[in-house]
This record gives sequence, structure tokens and C-alpha cells, in this order.
Amino acid sequence: MKHHSTATLTLWQPLLNTPAGLLWGSLGVLAFSFTVPMTRVAVANEGMDPIFVGAGRAVIAAILAAIALWTAKQERPNTSQWLRLSVVAFGVVLGFPLLTSFAMASVAANHGAVVIAILPAATAVAAVIRTKERTKASFWCAAAIGALAAIVFAVISGGGLAGLQPADLLLLAAVVVCGIGYAEGGLLARELGAWQTISWALVLASPLMLVLSLIGLHHQAPSSGPAGWGAFAYLGFVSMYLGFVAWYRGLAIGPMSRVSQVQLVQPVLTILWAALLLGENIGWSTIAGGAVVICCALLAIRSRATSASTDTSDTMPASAK
Repeated sequence: MKHHSTATLTLWQPLLNTPAGLLWGSLGVLAFSFTVPMTRVAVANEGMDPIFVGAGRAVIAAILAAIALWTAKQERPNTSQWLRLSVVAFGVVLGFPLLTSFAMASVAANHGAVVIAILPAATAVAAVIRTKERTKASFWCAAAIGALAAIVFAVISGGGLAGLQPADLLLLAAVVVCGIGYAEGGLLARELGAWQTISWALVLASPLMLVLSLIGLHHQAPSSGPAGWGAFAYLGFVSMYLGFVAWYRGLAIGPMSRVSQVQLVQPVLTILWAALLLGENIGWSTIAGGAVVICCALLAIRSRATSASTDTSDTMPASAK
């Protein structure tokens, strides 16, 4: 498929108003929901260096992306698009994986899932600011309350304001940079195509991520067993690439405003996997905190969707890996 073909130029528009969009979007969210627990498995007990986990997964995904771009004979982005791809790469390829890898070395996966649950709303906020879109006051209120709820949860879980862990700040920073990266990626997907955008971002960041991977290996030789390496492989092949293909395909089929809301079940699934795979306890604070954050994210997304004049004015929100 050529870069300038009709199919790629219209990928952001609903292709068919069928359950296919929801199916592809759900597959993407299912893939992403394992990201936090798998990261926890990889870095647990100092099995792998967080830098190696965060950067190495991007190197694996970049190899897949390069193969896909070469096979499909995609034309290279222009200079302006490369600059915008650097924003996507910084937020999605560099920032989110590294920040969450360091955070997951010291906090439980279900804790991280609740804090990251504000990501859909953060992405919507970044998209509104980027496109100068007019929105209702309820959108900003829901986004602000959701962010506050995530912070309050982190404070309570840490035993008070003094107990706010550095990992919580890393998670919040991950939400910010990822939201910005996906907002810009949503706009670029209108020009380059959905999977092409994440592929070019991975290729662009690959030299830096390779260097960081080698630094991580030099700092700490991996001592993980099969579970740790299996988790690392999942992060590289699925969380960092194949999950994006499914997610963006779902958004391309659309309707985008409807498919994007599937992402709200991601933290619920992540908490479930953390309990089943890692044996983490799900307390009432986790349930309550997650419910509040998810509800606020839902209100923000729906408020923005109703204020948009057409579906094509939406940008393409997505999760973390």
C-alpha cells in the first residue's frame, strides 16, 4: 500500500459502521492491559534494569516496524512530519516505556493501573490544546477531577502526602508525555496512516533506544528467568507494536468516538491481571480510586465527543503501553 493511496489518506475516517471497529479496538486494549503487569514481572527483584526494559522493548518493535514499512514500500515522511514524529517518539517510544519501567520497579501493578487510568482524559486534553478545539466546561472539570483523584489515590496509598512515592510522580509524568505523544500521533495518522505513524516513530527513535539498551545492559546484566524474558518479549512484540496495529485499525474503522471509549476498560483488566498473575491484593482503595478515575475519564471523553462538530475533528487517543 503506497503512502499516498486512498486507503491511507482516509484511515482516520470511519470505514464501516460495523462491530469490526470495536473488535479491533478491543483487541488493542486487551494487548495493552498486560503492559503494566509484564513490566512489573520484567523488573521485579532487580531481574532486569529498567532502562534495558524500557528501551529494549522499543528496539524489538522498531525491527518489526522497519520490516513492515519496507515490505509495504511506504514513502518517507517529509521534514515537517519528521519533526512531529519526534514528538510522538518522545512521548510514546521513549517517555512512557522508560518512566513506567522505573515506576514498576517499586510499586504494585494495580497501583500503577489506577494512576495511569487518567491517560484517556489526558490524551483528550492534549488533543484539545493541540487543535484549539472548543469544548464544554464539563470536559475540563471532568479531566481536572480525574487527575486530582489519581493524585489523591497515590497519596492515600503512600500513607499521606509525605508518603507520595517518586514512582507516582514518574507515572503521572508518563501520562503527560504519552497523552501529548498520542494527540500528535492522532493528527499525523490522518496524513501518514495509522500503523505507519507508530512505525515511523519507532524507526526514528531506534538509534537512541539501542544506545540506551546497551547502557542498561552495561549497568546491570539481566538475571531474569523464563518468566522475565517472556514478559520482555511480550512488551516488545505486543505492547509496543502489534497492540498498536490492532488499536489504530479499530479507530480507523470507527466510529472513532465510540471505539476510543473501549480504552476505559484497560485499567480494570490490568488490575485483574495483576491479581491473577502476580497475586496482588485488590483493596477497597484500589477499587474506589480506579472507579473514580475511570468515571472522570469517561465523562471527559464523552463531553469532548459531543462538543465536536464531526467525527473527523477527533484526534486519535490511545493507551501504554
